[in-house]
Amino acid sequence: MKFLDLAKVYIRSGSGGGGCVSFRSEKFIEFGGPDGGDGGGGGSVWAEVVDGLNTLIDFRYQQHFFADNGRPGMGRQRTGKDGQDIVLRVPVGTEILDEDEETVIADMTVVGERVLLARGGNGGWGNLHFKSSTNQAPRRANPGQEGIERTLWLRLKLIADVGLLGMPNAGKSTFLAATSNARPKIADYPFTTLHPNLGVVGVDGVEFVVADIPGLIEGASEGRGLGDLFLGHVERCAVLLHLVDGSSGTLIEDYHTIIGELNAYGGGLAEKPRITVLNKIDALDDEERAFLRDELAEASGGPVMLMSGVSREGVEDVLRALRAQIDDNRLRHRLAEEEEETWRP
Repeated sequence: MKFLDLAKVYIRSGSGGGGCVSFRSEKFIEFGGPDGGDGGGGGSVWAEVVDGLNTLIDFRYQQHFFADNGRPGMGRQRTGKDGQDIVLRVPVGTEILDEDEETVIADMTVVGERVLLARGGNGGWGNLHFKSSTNQAPRRANPGQEGIERTLWLRLKLIADVGLLGMPNAGKSTFLAATSNARPKIADYPFTTLHPNLGVVGVDGVEFVVADIPGLIEGASEGRGLGDLFLGHVERCAVLLHLVDGSSGTLIEDYHTIIGELNAYGGGLAEKPRITVLNKIDALDDEERAFLRDELAEASGGPVMLMSGVSREGVEDVLRALRAQIDDNRLRHRLAEEEEETWRP
């Protein structure tokens, strides 16, 4: 399935049915009076969060969503049928924006959440509603209310606890593959990852979700490379894991490039808790590890951890450091039954 995190949709709620002008006409009833029924209400347009979706690809093939119109009223005080609602089914983490792409209408983060996007028009009153002591035979009825037409943007921001940051080929996909069941594409050339990947990582009896986004390069905020299109997927993360390639000849420059792009993007990413890791230490000897760690610690102004996704050296320590930065209410505890099945005497 292709990944799509931005979609434009056109919606329209149904118009209400018109009221009916009718008079009761039966044998032996001389003065029947008005009996025109009301029109039915138009259908509304809703957005609902459903489980099992992680992309907006469905909205690439259908962009127009029109609810049904209400049916007009009829004689004998019969009310017209209401128009059927239409529901846009979206994945968890979808933001609904107005046409200007800035005004947030709804931020949908819980399965089952529903938001009304366009209410259907009310049905018009039939002439029965206008009967009074001074107007015994009204010959007027209201037309139905027009529906609402809108253009909206859907933007998906993945729900993850940890966001992976780094230059292309910093080892992000290798780390995700080594710690979870995710199988992202891994190769020795830049921009192997072209869309975000999610993986569920477990450590010390708890699980959390890690998001791997395509690598950033200098000028990404201005559209270079893949740009900063995917940084929105780490906005909801509790902590960022910044991987720095230990085999790179421009290690410090790489670090400052990522920090500069976070500052340029905004959205509070630069202020999020961040763990800096010197990756690919399997290609370094002890002296090089110590030297590069000290250099990186001086540049970052904080502690630096050592790790290799290939040899798994230091991976568990990094996972525990991430787990310490995530609130308990975001963690998913493994079921006791699963632990019993794993441990066998």
